[in-house]
Order: sequence, then structure tokens, then C-alpha cells
Amino acid sequence: MWDRTGTARPEDVDAVVTAARQRAPRCGGTVVVAVDGPSGAGKSTLARGVVSALGAERTEVVHLDRLYPGWDGLAVTPGLLADGVLAPMSRGEPAGFRPWSWVRDEWRPWRPVATRPYLVVEGCGASVGPTRPYTALAVFVTADRDLRRERGLARDGETYRPHWQRWADQETALFAADRTRERADLVIDTTSGASTL
Repeated sequence: MWDRTGTARPEDVDAVVTAARQRAPRCGGTVVVAVDGPSGAGKSTLARGVVSALGAERTEVVHLDRLYPGWDGLAVTPGLLADGVLAPMSRGEPAGFRPWSWVRDEWRPWRPVATRPYLVVEGCGASVGPTRPYTALAVFVTADRDLRRERGLARDGETYRPHWQRWADQETALFAADRTRERADLVIDTTSGASTL
């Protein structure tokens, strides 16, 4: 979920912003920055710092937790992102998506995504498969598994506990099949503090 409380390390934000500013757009005139990685790694916190540094007036954000169609929907989400947001944006057409209501367990009305110089896509699966042709910068954020679980449960509360392993298994399968971490342009480990290009 979109973390509004933590603060990303300045050196991590700087690494992403510097790389993003050096990339050519691959989605029409928009530089897409995909902040990917497993739950609790710090993606939302990093994305918030990146948006602030790039300038909110120049940057649109899509949080994939708005697109996942429930606890078993991770695998289909990159396709939803590519079909609804990235492909239309690359053609100069209206882009958007139907958010998923976790409370009602149903799709909600379509929401537009504005075309701006930068689009930060944040969430597990942001740089996977069908999103790759449009992504200018793929960032993989990771952390120790126990720390990620602790963060996830602190953020989302006890309602997340029964779903943690189910979601983690989907992440593992998706990232292994896609080789997401290996394909990333930048890997940020929020456990050790190591960032590598």
C-alpha cells in the first residue's frame, strides 16, 4: 500500500532521479520509472521521494496496489498496466485504469492517468514482461525477508497477515520467471543500504 510515513534515503532517491533524467522516453514523450520489488521492501517510500525530487507538477504516479484484482491477481497486473496506461500513453491516446476495490472485491470506475514528462509506476510487477518496452528505468527495491514482513504488517495491519505468504509466493514466481531483479537497471537494498547500477 502507498506508504505516506517513511522517508527514503537521499542517496537512493538521487540515484534514481539521476538515472531517470539521463533516460530517453520510451512511452511517447514520457520517461517511465518502474519501482518494482517485493512487498515491504520500501517501494512506496522510494517512489514518493522520487516524485518529490522530479517535481510533482512534472510527474504522474500509478500505484499498482490500485490495479491488483485481489490477493491472487499479481500475475495479470503488468498486462493491465501495459494495456490501460502504457500502450495508450505511448500512442498519445487517453490512458487510465479501473481501480480495484479491496473492500468491495470489484472494479471501480475508470480513472485517467495524465501524460507528463515522468510517470512513476510503483508496485510489485511494475517492470515485468509487457511493461518492459515502455519502461525507461527499471528499479528493483529489496530488503531482508523478515524485515519486509515486519514492515508490511506494520503498514497494513493484521488484515494482511493471513495473505502474506500467499502474496510472497506469487512475487517469487513472478520475479523468477521474469528475472526481474537481474533485468533491473538499478537495485536498491534497503536492508544493507547498497545501491548498484
